[in-house]
Amino acid sequence: MLTPAFDLSQDPDFLTIAIRVPYARVSEFDVYFEGSDFKFYAKPYFLRLTLPGRIVENGSEQGSYDADKGASEIPEEVVDDEEFDWEIEQTPCEEVSESALNPQCHYGFGNLRSGVLQRLQDELSDVIDIKDPDFTPAAERRQKRLAAELAKFDPDHYLADFFEDEAIEQILKYNPWWTDKYSKMMAFLEKSQEQENHATLVSFSEEEKYQLRKFVNKSYLLDKRACRQVCYSLIDILLAYCYETRVTEGEKNVESAWNIRKLSPTLCWFETWTNVHDIMVSFGRRVLCYPLYRHFKLVMKAYRDTIKILQLGKSAVLKCLLDIHKIFQENDPAYILNDLYISDYCVWIQKVKSKKLAALAEALKEVSLTKAQLGLELEELEAAALLVQEEETALKAAHSVSGQQTLCSSSEASDSEDSDSSVSSGNEDSGSDSEQDELKDSPSETVSSLQGPFLEESSAFLIVDGGVRRNTAIQESDASQGKPLASSWPLGVSGPLIEELGEQLKTTVQVSEPKGTTAVNRSNIQERDGCQTPNN
Repeated sequence: MLTPAFDLSQDPDFLTIAIRVPYARVSEFDVYFEGSDFKFYAKPYFLRLTLPGRIVENGSEQGSYDADKGASEIPEEVVDDEEFDWEIEQTPCEEVSESALNPQCHYGFGNLRSGVLQRLQDELSDVIDIKDPDFTPAAERRQKRLAAELAKFDPDHYLADFFEDEAIEQILKYNPWWTDKYSKMMAFLEKSQEQENHATLVSFSEEEKYQLRKFVNKSYLLDKRACRQVCYSLIDILLAYCYETRVTEGEKNVESAWNIRKLSPTLCWFETWTNVHDIMVSFGRRVLCYPLYRHFKLVMKAYRDTIKILQLGKSAVLKCLLDIHKIFQENDPAYILNDLYISDYCVWIQKVKSKKLAALAEALKEVSLTKAQLGLELEELEAAALLVQEEETALKAAHSVSGQQTLCSSSEASDSEDSDSSVSSGNEDSGSDSEQDELKDSPSETVSSLQGPFLEESSAFLIVDGGVRRNTAIQESDASQGKPLASSWPLGVSGPLIEELGEQLKTTVQVSEPKGTTAVNRSNIQERDGCQTPNN
């Protein structure tokens, strides 16, 4: 809490306490007095006095507020009735002399303020980015602002919005209220070919008219330098407002005040300007560093929107300023920016000549802005990201082709094996046509997959219930030729190879010659054995 500057005076009838609270809300004043105690509270100010005598309460108490010497008046609001600690410790206010301040440390509307924010640092920490504005020259503010922007820039966030821009494209399609007004103005100009006052195109609501009645009518004595600074800062503030209106599509939210003041170096850094191009560069950098949507197209869209508003005239500009004033007024403690800038702009713009705004719009139209001018290496970043994307695409394509080739090779190998098997089977079948005809009539089924080396030596086996038995017909043939007889027990019992074969088949398959072919097979076996006799 801040202890405000105050003054006590007394006459035979009244005790007068004058308290200076330039940045307080009128609707939040709270005054308490009883006996010798006097207490005053208006955020962020608190004053507690213990008087040498008792205060007489006779119903003639009264109070007044001089807006010319403090903040502008604000519409009445509901005051929170929560209890306040009246015994908070306080220290006397010490006014800072102008000579103790740096003559370059000015801020506010037209850079006409200085020395008024020294004791509001705690309140301003959530509103402005600059520390100690009363002791920070303009050149130092700019250096710190540029450094803060570079530190805040996030390449990943930027590239995400650059490549995945569906939401951005939707925002760009939105048409704020001034779009329709501008179209009507241009249609009117094409028909009449005359420069008329376009104030009739823009109307004000009852709430906006109420806002206007609350402002104090005053005149501003601005030299050329101050007037130029006011115009430049107006462009900066309007750019931030146009961005905010577009991304929220006209529906204000809790982040609206933050967006406007964060995107405007005038409001959050008390920046001063020397040309319009610097304003555009600064706005572009901040759009790509701070808000949720960071895309260069939004920068250029806000640029074109601002030109339209300026060309529509001071009524359109005033309507925008009133909206900003309302947004700040409903946000604590952003209302301080109304006292420093927006309230004065709302009064000043009503007396500005239309030609000045038209010249300002033309000056803004002549400005060209590129990504390279923002100093964030955007083009290099985009080129590198596109290169990586192309490499990833090529790598995926290579993997896909390799997979297809592997699949084709496997398919060709399979087809080749099938072809070879078919040819081999065909050759065997061609050599035994008579046998095939007889096999067709046989009730038994020959399984070709079992015709391996083992079954070639003994071409007739019985595979029954997982076990393999030798055909008795072959046994008899072997016995007649003097060959040793194989065991008639299941081969699965005595031979591991046959046991494994039996476990794999798990079925009953008879591999034997059909009836009528025994003699032929026996003859073949005898011929084979006869050929092998000399070697035995």
